[in-house]
Amino acid sequence: MSSEEILKEIKNVVTENIPPGAVITNIDFEGPEVVIYTRNPGMLVDDGEIIKELAKNLRKRVIVKPDSAVLTTEEDAVNKIKNIVPDEAEITDITFDPSASEVIIEAKKPGLVIGKSGQTLRDITRVVRWAPIVRRSPPLQSDTIKAVRATLQKEADERKAILKKIGHKIYRSQDVRSEWIRISLLGGFREVGRSCILLQTPESKVLLDCGVNVATNDPKHAYPHLDAPEFKYLLGAKELDAVIISHAHLDHCGFVPYLYKYGYEGPVYCTPPTRDLMTMLQLDYIDIAFKENHPSPYTKKDVKSVIHHTIPVDYKEVRDISPDIRLTFHNAGHILGSAMVHLHVGNGLHNIVYTGDFNFETSKLLEKANFKFPRLESLLIEATYGGSHDMQMPRGEAEKNLLKIIYDTTSQGGKVLIPVLSVGRSQEIMLVLEELMEGGALEKMPVYLDGMIWEATAIHTAYPEYLSKELREMIFHQGKNPFLSETFENVKTNDKRKSILEGPPCIILATSGMLVGGPSVEYFKALADDVRNSIVFVSYQGEGSLGRKVQKGMTELPLMGSNGKNEMVHIRMKVYTVDGFSGHTDRNGLMEFIKRLNPRPEKIITGHGDPAKCTDFASTIYRKFRIETKAPSNLETIRLS
Repeated sequence: MSSEEILKEIKNVVTENIPPGAVITNIDFEGPEVVIYTRNPGMLVDDGEIIKELAKNLRKRVIVKPDSAVLTTEEDAVNKIKNIVPDEAEITDITFDPSASEVIIEAKKPGLVIGKSGQTLRDITRVVRWAPIVRRSPPLQSDTIKAVRATLQKEADERKAILKKIGHKIYRSQDVRSEWIRISLLGGFREVGRSCILLQTPESKVLLDCGVNVATNDPKHAYPHLDAPEFKYLLGAKELDAVIISHAHLDHCGFVPYLYKYGYEGPVYCTPPTRDLMTMLQLDYIDIAFKENHPSPYTKKDVKSVIHHTIPVDYKEVRDISPDIRLTFHNAGHILGSAMVHLHVGNGLHNIVYTGDFNFETSKLLEKANFKFPRLESLLIEATYGGSHDMQMPRGEAEKNLLKIIYDTTSQGGKVLIPVLSVGRSQEIMLVLEELMEGGALEKMPVYLDGMIWEATAIHTAYPEYLSKELREMIFHQGKNPFLSETFENVKTNDKRKSILEGPPCIILATSGMLVGGPSVEYFKALADDVRNSIVFVSYQGEGSLGRKVQKGMTELPLMGSNGKNEMVHIRMKVYTVDGFSGHTDRNGLMEFIKRLNPRPEKIITGHGDPAKCTDFASTIYRKFRIETKAPSNLETIRLS
């Protein structure tokens, strides 16, 4: 049965169940959703049970959108919304997404925009006809979010055409029962970096992550093996059904724009925060490559293509992504919006969970990773800290160690450099420092944020529902947002960097976290020769990175100077590693996760770790739980079912 035939059946069901007064003008696939266009959206909004029952019968996600012919003008809609919503709601912004017929209303008190039992929203829908989306006004404005929204708004027609094309491909056939499933490992196995997995069934071809190894510029080791026969000759990017991104770190999403240069025209699925963070980091990756005179594998135009094709999906929402695969995201606890990927394959044939990177401990920033799934046969799990000796110190102890390092360093007139990933570790360390200073354990001093940290933090404030319960409680009910503390200062200019280096003791959070490009390298070169200064590593240091070399105790290194020539940097500053802040769970956490997994998988595959850690972790799982395990290498292919 073709997509047109499936759509015809859906139209018949809709016609039989929707009241004539709704005036249905069109029904079509848009991405993984069935969209019903109506001249009277208020009727269907008032009786939400109609759509719920329809979705249940069709076994598909059903969305109601107003026909574009009945939409009020944007200017008129803004005025009418402001008349409907009480002033106490404090609306800060109203924008439009014509491709979805949605009006996005940002307010300091979103509950007043929604109204009692959703009455105000229904009034808005009835009067302006646009579908209202309500968001809490973020205390920090993100340039990335503005740019993403502007792109989608400006090219709404193109976005709509893309979604329609994707939808018809998803529903090209029905009730497919695939006979086999296999994965080809294109990157990130027995190594950390360039994560990429190709999943194939007789019907579908899906890519799980597509990253770069930021610790090297060697193309042979920096990018996934897209030259593998499974991808290059049998498949090619054009035949992919979907790309699924677990989270926004570059080793998982940094090569996605290249796929569009390569010919891919399909969807990218990720959570809403991941879309925005991913866009920010991909653009930053291009900028850093340009500044350091390294070739970038793609351009800003390719990043724009990713935005056009991205379909955001929240946690626990089920989406069809191909005729025989359904996708559900679950919280991974690693960074904002990070997700474990659950795939229901072949109409009940097999269920797969790909953990991506995850943390099985609640942090100040995020809740711990999910461990319960409806069904599970095969698990693909990270082993970053899977070695038998990979035990991280407790968070409380890590905070005490960091406090002592900062006190000892600054009391001697030194500066503390903390290289951080702009997403995740930056915000976690910010929360720790703010709490230490606010509580009086640490003397208040400037904390300088350099790189994309401020922008990433602004994106965090736009998605409070993804933060930990404790942090949400603090922000919403106690009226205290630690990210807005006056102790944090965003660094934007070289003159400011110079004044920081020449100024009094302070704390510097700078990207990148592995001293691979970015301002952290410049601070390191300037501070390394002074014994009073300290550098503190709080995240994983990739093999071959400058951070790993410093961490291992090298006392001098040749680094490129401002004149473009290598200069010898003498490392006399104190070097510390405080691993209790990692966004990856340690060996104990990994084993506890396996123990508590519900249901228990039949097969476990380890990856995203050094070779010895992957094999050690896999063998320990087998000995303790008697589950079939494997620690494969890149370019291996494994049949799951």
